[in-house]
Amino acid sequence: MKSPTKVLAIAAAVATVAALASCSSTGDESGSRVELRVATFPPGADQAAYDAFAVQEAQFEKDNPGIDVIGVEYEWKAPTFTAQLAAGSLPDVFTVPFTDAKTLLENGQLMDVTAEVKDLGYADKFNPIILDAVKDSSGNIFGFPRQAYALGLQYNRALFEEAGLDPDSPPTTWDEVREYAKQIAEKTGKAGYATMTKGATGGWQLTAQSVTRGGSMQDGTTSTIANPGTKATLEYFHDLRWEDNSMGDNFLLDWGSINQEFAAGNIGMYTSGSDLYTALVRDFSLDPDVYGLTTIPVEDGGKVLGGGDIAVIPPTVNDEVKAAAVKWIDWYYMQKLLTEEGAVRDAKALADAGQAVGTPVLPVLDEETEAQRLTWIEPYVNVPRDQMKGFFEGIVNQTPVGEPKLHTQEIYQILDNVVQAVLTDQNADIDALLAQADKDAQALIDG
Repeated sequence: MKSPTKVLAIAAAVATVAALASCSSTGDESGSRVELRVATFPPGADQAAYDAFAVQEAQFEKDNPGIDVIGVEYEWKAPTFTAQLAAGSLPDVFTVPFTDAKTLLENGQLMDVTAEVKDLGYADKFNPIILDAVKDSSGNIFGFPRQAYALGLQYNRALFEEAGLDPDSPPTTWDEVREYAKQIAEKTGKAGYATMTKGATGGWQLTAQSVTRGGSMQDGTTSTIANPGTKATLEYFHDLRWEDNSMGDNFLLDWGSINQEFAAGNIGMYTSGSDLYTALVRDFSLDPDVYGLTTIPVEDGGKVLGGGDIAVIPPTVNDEVKAAAVKWIDWYYMQKLLTEEGAVRDAKALADAGQAVGTPVLPVLDEETEAQRLTWIEPYVNVPRDQMKGFFEGIVNQTPVGEPKLHTQEIYQILDNVVQAVLTDQNADIDALLAQADKDAQALIDG
């Protein structure tokens, strides 16, 4: 685990080297520099990730000698955000999930960057559906969408082989997932299938599976949690847990802990974002050889849940820091999507540091721009894309859909309790749980 102090030390050392190498005077005529605190990685990222960041930081400071970039460890957590904002402890640049952006901008907790995005000249290149996630009712823009994903089925190829399953033929239906999970549990003693259950991630994954079964959690301003897709998902969880004994014995998992358990070889399958490979290898020390990814199964009329995150600036920074922050976001996040120079620079820095290049994502920009980017970075792609063949081949036939728009994280937290109840109480009344969840969610929406 890297401490913030270590990150600052790395940043300072690299900045010094970069300054000496470029023989620049660092900054304006007075020699002053704008100090810009930027989010790097969550606690636990490996040294190679920081090495890659250090190279990119040095390149940016060489091009922008008036800005002193200071990398800080940061992990988005909605419950602590308001306190961090009030205390002034947020980085000057950080990322938030799509699902939180609307609430934050409506609460005045994000910086308006409308003029800056338009001045940069690529506002019309964004996927309009994705850009809408950072717009208010007047069309003002409060962040830079920087990556998107679709839900996929992550699986452990080693556990597949140990259980006598073919890792090159992953399951394509929920019935097959159940069959594979039972076989993995029986043959290996590990959880054949697991799901997130806390920190709003249980509600997220319940929503993801409900969507694949044709469900929808909201219809305008009406909560529709108690739909057939959600009920079918909970009944599915119940059967995996209580009839098949396929889900192990840990039913308090969030995004970080389920990733850790998967990387440690204790989980055969679970659903999460298609872009997860990078974090699994970088932050959880996953052996790339055991990783597999395929599409999340969908049933009659079902769709696949998508998401992503947005680079944002807190509304408390001054104009000088805001200008520096926009430069960093454009350079660090956006140019690698838009230009050959930026794409190659980013891919080379990551590849040289042993970081993932070519992880499957959904493009936030138009298809033509994304196709060109993939051509530029092809020499540097190092992820085992043949182990993700099921996802690449299947995602083109699936229809992505966004997450619920109203009180998303709060409703997910309500649904955490529903998922936990089904997994810990064999006789849980699913209908009653859903009816109460609908009532609680509607009260949030109406309130």
